[in-house]
Amino acid sequence: MLTANHEFNEIYEKYKNLVLQAAYIYSGDYTEAEDITQDTFLKLYIGYDKMRKDNIPSWLYTTARNAALNFKKKKERQILECDRDEDTKSVDEPSTESAEEEFLRKTLELENSELHRRIIADMRKHNPRWYDAMILVFYMELPQAKAAEMMGIRVQALHAMLHRMRNWLRKKYGVEYEEMNRER
Repeated sequence: MLTANHEFNEIYEKYKNLVLQAAYIYSGDYTEAEDITQDTFLKLYIGYDKMRKDNIPSWLYTTARNAALNFKKKKERQILECDRDEDTKSVDEPSTESAEEEFLRKTLELENSELHRRIIADMRKHNPRWYDAMILVFYMELPQAKAAEMMGIRVQALHAMLHRMRNWLRKKYGVEYEEMNRER
């Protein structure tokens, strides 16, 4: 049992930040992400002897992601979307731009944010595996080999998946995205 604890401790040290980051990205709540991380490793500890050791990284990621998504669904039922956006904005420093410039900048930021949210939501609906790959590679900034391992696929399959995702994004949103960036 002592060697199992040592192995578990090594796994914990190696993957704790990754699990926390995944939980935070999917839940949007750092405190909840910490709880999810703790619960995920508790589940691993309990079932460690029965688990295949080569599946542990992908199991940790999947367990944390699912717990975070469940938390987010529950939270969205309780909080209205508009309340969440307004509560996070605050004005701390005085602005040096005119009211008109500030209004135009904020409007453009809001449009950019809405387009990005719509793209991400549409991608998630169209192909959840692309969404997972995008989160791991572009948001969590994991090396592609590590992301492929966590997803349980080969690196070449991940490359192909990311290529198809980019092509789909260009085809579906390319014109709209370029027009939005041209307005700047």
